[in-house]
Amino acid sequence: MENATDNNQSSASGHTSHPMDFLLTEELDVGIPEAGEIRKGIVVEHLSNAILVDIGAKSEGVISGDELDDLSESARKRLAVGSEVSVYVIDPEDAYGNIVLSFAKAAEEQDWQTAQTLMDSRESYESEIVGYNKGGLLVQIGLLRGFVPVSQLGLDHRVGRQGAAVEQLRKFVGQPIRVKVIEVDRSRNRLIMSERAAAKESRAARRANLLESLQEGEIREGAVVNLTDFGAFIDIGGIEGLVHLSEMSWKRISNPTELVQLGDKVRVYVLSIDQERQRIALSMKRLEADPWSIVDELYQAGQLTEATITKLTKFGAFARLNDDYELEGLIHISEMSEERVSHPRDVVKPGDVVTVRIIRVDPEQRQLGLSLKQVASDKFLEADLAAALGNSTEE
Repeated sequence: MENATDNNQSSASGHTSHPMDFLLTEELDVGIPEAGEIRKGIVVEHLSNAILVDIGAKSEGVISGDELDDLSESARKRLAVGSEVSVYVIDPEDAYGNIVLSFAKAAEEQDWQTAQTLMDSRESYESEIVGYNKGGLLVQIGLLRGFVPVSQLGLDHRVGRQGAAVEQLRKFVGQPIRVKVIEVDRSRNRLIMSERAAAKESRAARRANLLESLQEGEIREGAVVNLTDFGAFIDIGGIEGLVHLSEMSWKRISNPTELVQLGDKVRVYVLSIDQERQRIALSMKRLEADPWSIVDELYQAGQLTEATITKLTKFGAFARLNDDYELEGLIHISEMSEERVSHPRDVVKPGDVVTVRIIRVDPEQRQLGLSLKQVASDKFLEADLAAALGNSTEE
C-alpha cells in the first residue's frame, strides 16, 4: 500500500525522483565545461607526457605534452603543482573521455584582452624589445608579440639611413621600451604599438607635473629649443617657456641670436605661469643687475662718453652708450648743434659713432639726456680737464 501511495503521490506531483539525482545536481553546480571557455584550475599532478589540472568538473583536465614542449621556462614555473592557473577548454570530452585543456591558449586569450584593454584605456605599457625586422621592432605582451613600425619609434630608438636601419634595429633587442597599443585585430593576428604615442603622453604628464609644482620667482636651468623674431623658447625640463625679446637683456637687442643659439644652456627666471593656457613667461635679464638701479653710480651730468646713433625721430636722435651697460639716451634736436636743425638727419644717421655729453640722469623715468652741441662747451672745460688729468694719471 505504501508503494502504491508513494507512486500515486509521485504521479500527482508530475515528478519522479531517483536515488542518484543528487549526483546530477552536484555536477550542474560545478558546471560542465564548454569548448572555448576559460576556467580557473589547480595543477594537481605532473605526468611524463601531460599535466593534470582540477577545474572542478567530474574529472581532471589534461594539458598535453606537445604543448608543454613549446612553453617557455617562466611559463613552466607557473604550472608547478598546487599553482592556480587559467586554462582554455579545447574539448570537453575527447575520444578517451578526457577534458583537453590548453594553458598557452588561455594565456593568449587573456593577453589579447589585456591588449584590447590597453588600447581602450590609452595607457602606456612597459615591455622589452624581443626582436626586429626591416620594418620595425617586436615587443612582447605576455605571450603575444606586438609590432612597433619604424615610423612609430621614439627618439631613443630612431634609426637613420634605410640601408643601415636593420643593423641599428638589431642593437635595440633586449632594451626596455614604453609603448601604447594603437591597433588590435585578432582576426588578422595584428597587434600594433607606438613608442611615439607613449613618449608624447609621458611628456604631457611631465608637463602637467611641472606646471603644478613651478612657482613664480624660481630660477631654472634650461636649453634653447626654438628662436623667433620675438624671443627664445627654453625647455626647462619637459615644458617650454618663452623669454620675450624685451626680457632677454637690459641691453637693447633686435634679435635673440645676438645673445643665444639653438642648444645653448641658459639660466632663467620664472616671471609668470598661466595654468589655464599652460604658458610660462621667463626672463634672462632678471638674473642680471638692472643698470638703471645703479645709474647714479655709473654716470654723472657733464660726463663725456661715446655712443652709437640707433634711431632718428623728428624731435631728436636716440643713441646707445658704448660701454658694458649700453643704456640708451635721447639727443634732443635742440641739443644737436649750435645752429638751427630742421631734422636730426641733417646732423647724424643711424650707425654713426659720436661723442656725447650726458646732461641729465633720471633713474626714476629711466632716461638719459645727451647732447652733441655741449661736447665742446666752455661750461664743462674745467671738468673735462680734470677728467683728462685723472685718466692720464691712471694710465
